[in-house]
Amino acid sequence: MNKIPVNESRRTGMKLPPEQEAILAKCFHPSGTFVEFPIEDIETSIPARFEKIVRMYPERVAIKTKDRSLTYDSLNKWANRMANELLARCGFGQRPVALLLSKDVYQYAAILGVLKAGKMYEVLEPSYPAARIRFILDDLQATLLVTDSAHFSLAQSLAREGEQIFNIDVLDLRLPVENLDLPIPPDAMAWIHFTSASTGQPKGVIQNHRNVLNRVRRDTNNHHLCSDDRFIFPASRGGGMFSALLIGASMCPLDIRTEGLDRLEQCINDDEVTVYDSVTSMFRYFVNQLKQTAKFPTLRVIRLIGEPLYKSDVELFRKHIPPFCVIVNRLGSNETGSICEYNIDASTPIPERVVPVGYPTQNVELELLDDDGKAVGENEIGELSVRSRYLSPGYWNNRALTEASFTPDPNGSGYVTYRIGDLGRRLADGCFMHLGRKDFQVKILGNRVEISEVEGALLSLGNIKETAVVDHDDGQGNKRLVAYFVSVDGKVSTGNELRLALARLLPSYMIPTTFIAMDKLPLTGMGKVDRRSLPSPGIERFNLKTPLVEPRTSEETILAKLWAEVLALDKVGVHDNFFDLGGHSLAASRVISRVIQTFQLELPVKALFDAPTVAEMAAVITQNQTKQASEAELAQMLREVEAMTEEEAQRRVDEIDSTFTKK
Repeated sequence: MNKIPVNESRRTGMKLPPEQEAILAKCFHPSGTFVEFPIEDIETSIPARFEKIVRMYPERVAIKTKDRSLTYDSLNKWANRMANELLARCGFGQRPVALLLSKDVYQYAAILGVLKAGKMYEVLEPSYPAARIRFILDDLQATLLVTDSAHFSLAQSLAREGEQIFNIDVLDLRLPVENLDLPIPPDAMAWIHFTSASTGQPKGVIQNHRNVLNRVRRDTNNHHLCSDDRFIFPASRGGGMFSALLIGASMCPLDIRTEGLDRLEQCINDDEVTVYDSVTSMFRYFVNQLKQTAKFPTLRVIRLIGEPLYKSDVELFRKHIPPFCVIVNRLGSNETGSICEYNIDASTPIPERVVPVGYPTQNVELELLDDDGKAVGENEIGELSVRSRYLSPGYWNNRALTEASFTPDPNGSGYVTYRIGDLGRRLADGCFMHLGRKDFQVKILGNRVEISEVEGALLSLGNIKETAVVDHDDGQGNKRLVAYFVSVDGKVSTGNELRLALARLLPSYMIPTTFIAMDKLPLTGMGKVDRRSLPSPGIERFNLKTPLVEPRTSEETILAKLWAEVLALDKVGVHDNFFDLGGHSLAASRVISRVIQTFQLELPVKALFDAPTVAEMAAVITQNQTKQASEAELAQMLREVEAMTEEEAQRRVDEIDSTFTKK
């Protein structure tokens, strides 16, 4: 069985490789103030742990923004006022509270207040489409919608009929500031985070106090996070705050969309940030726009999650961070938290283009399963299945989905199994490689394509700083890869230039057929690449340096129309390269077959393959118009094309590539 045993030790039952252990052994704040997070604290509640920290560090700065800061004592008092307000409005008992607030110190005071009142919260992003917020509010059935003056009008327009709205800016400062000491069990619900679902409607992932405390304990003890650390979460919905506030550290909230990347750079250095935490693409986007001289001497831990990390990313990051800084590549989900980690320091070699997601985290058991639910062997691809005591209790208001997704141990051990829908591969030493979402797995011409490998190859070319590769169906049952990219310094390469460069790194079926240059890639509210918002390759001629030249002869007119039909484009210029337009070897074979049927010429198939533009193909046809083929000859030519295998067609294409390379 491809399985990692579960225990209650610092790590899993398997021993980490010496190089990983060595990185963790050196990962300490220079102040030497690390205090181990005790296991007994995970059986309390978030408010109980927070109040313990307040007693230890009352005057330490808990939250600092460009406008204001709050000490732990002040933050605690604000949260207690908020809790009393909530109890007065909503009474006792576990009920959801929706938060529609600016990312400011009072958002975090509101979150703590909700938890102190024994309730659960969902943070609504004001920039979300109104329809999405309304859906969440309808599903949540929240007792109260908490907002601020900046978003009060928006809250009024979105609130459900009869739903209470409270403006936190008018919170009564005369409310009691003493701790409420409500009995909150560790399995009480803490938050509901709505995330995308395969149905197209958001699903609410529930998390309880025990699981949140377990995550903080694991992260604290693994990387020796301490009260002298300063955290920044440029795209967090609030959950990340507990990594800092439950150990006595300081956090620097920053809304990247309103304050910008320049402010992020300034904040990291001015506030001497030591721990950075975001999705991978946000940090990549941030580092790509830095000047070469930019340095971050205080950063000691960079925690990345949510998307593939590439070798080129690590090489770029290392130019700006100190040699003692540890990059932590993680894999996880809202349902599971972080389940794998791979630690990288200045000397860690990265042999492949895609960085591993590493080794199972504490108290996590991982399996790789095939479609029949059976474990696969070493280096085989399977779906990741997680077994742990610390998984989400399920989905809000959706019992059927919860029962279908989470499988409790029938022996009553408390362990639950969850298949996360991601594909992976386990190496000989127990290290896991992440191969993307199962529901997004791509097959091109019968071959499975690992999207992360294609993206890693593009980034390794050196002239591309951001990319997203997706599969696209042309409506005729043909799938192709489309690469969206942002060039370094705005110097855009043509599709054919990129295709030729990738041909040295990837097999032909993994090379995108369409390359679309963009000024920037769209991002979600969490900072991930928003693949659903990428423009459709549609019917336009993308990323061609060749100007559009209309057909000038009858042959060119027929060919341009034929090419447009095969490539699903609106127009084709006579000097456009077939492969720059998104053509591949099978599409080329289809064009050749159509040309033979239309013009009925006696031509060697190779001659048509050697003419990758409409003008060149039309010239070949014009030069051979006197060579009309008989029915038998036409049939033979068609059989030759139709019997051509993908490998043979690709070899013809490669010959064309070689010719263009020599030019």
